[in-house]
Amino acid sequence: MPEILVLYYSRGGSVARLARHVARGVGEVAGMDARLRTVPPVAPVTQVAAPPVPEEGAPYATVQDLLDCAGLVLGSPTRFGNMAAPLKHFLDGLGSEWASGALVGKPAGVFTSTATMHGGQESTLLSMMLPLLHHGCVIAGIPYTEPALNTTRSGGTPYGASHVSGLQDDPQPSDEEAALARALGRRIATLAARLA
Repeated sequence: MPEILVLYYSRGGSVARLARHVARGVGEVAGMDARLRTVPPVAPVTQVAAPPVPEEGAPYATVQDLLDCAGLVLGSPTRFGNMAAPLKHFLDGLGSEWASGALVGKPAGVFTSTATMHGGQESTLLSMMLPLLHHGCVIAGIPYTEPALNTTRSGGTPYGASHVSGLQDDPQPSDEEAALARALGRRIATLAARLA
């Protein structure tokens, strides 16, 4: 069964929760499945490298995950209006896949979470789109035909799904944020099925 790779980095858990909603949306499209993957944290050279397998949650992504996928959805918390270093580090290591055109023509979307309402969501989403464009992906956002995009009072943009986590210990996406994340997953899966 064709799979959409939902690839993310999450430090506090809110991006991981949003990733699961994206994956649910992918699963709502007949004949499509989601593959959840994360990337390891990066550390200064003086520290011990990350373990090869996470203790919990999604496994670490490999290049094979990218080669196998029919589409891709990237997620990251924002770091000063940009994607987090671990996701950027993973993407920066894909020179061979860029040269071979491994992702050319595959539909792709993006999602993020911030602690504050104006924490750089849209610039973070745009920063994740740039390497996808260089890889030849077909970028898709969330159209305004999605009702939650017009009613959300927290996260959710036409650039991609988003979540305002606030400073809570266990922040859950709002109903609108969850609906938009599922809509993004459905959209990428639908496009992948059509392009296949």
